[in-house]
Amino acid sequence: MSAMKTLAFVLAISAPLAAQAQDLAKGDAIKAAVSGNTVQGSMTESGVYTEFYAADGTIKAADYSGTWTVEGDKMCFSYGDAPDCWDVRIKGEMITWVQDGVDGGTGTVVPGNPNEF
Repeated sequence: MSAMKTLAFVLAISAPLAAQAQDLAKGDAIKAAVSGNTVQGSMTESGVYTEFYAADGTIKAADYSGTWTVEGDKMCFSYGDAPDCWDVRIKGEMITWVQDGVDGGTGTVVPGNPNEF
């Protein structure tokens, strides 16, 4: 492959990655979206979830609890073990959880705590 074709190939595959990286939410936007609200959706590895993210940093769900924090531009979750931190893409009410550049789940922000967790 010529140098020009190689450069064109690299640019073609890196452009979508750069666009995705630009779509990642900043810490303040993550806090604003989730604090005091519920997110319901599905994770690739663990399945369906519904969690209320209280403003005090607690996570409440139907049969478990944990804590959440925003560290830099990542949301970190702890369910009694070491925190697991994710990049977040927010588009309207939709959230995508991203780890190591790979989408790992999605959710919809629902105002407040409608499930009364």
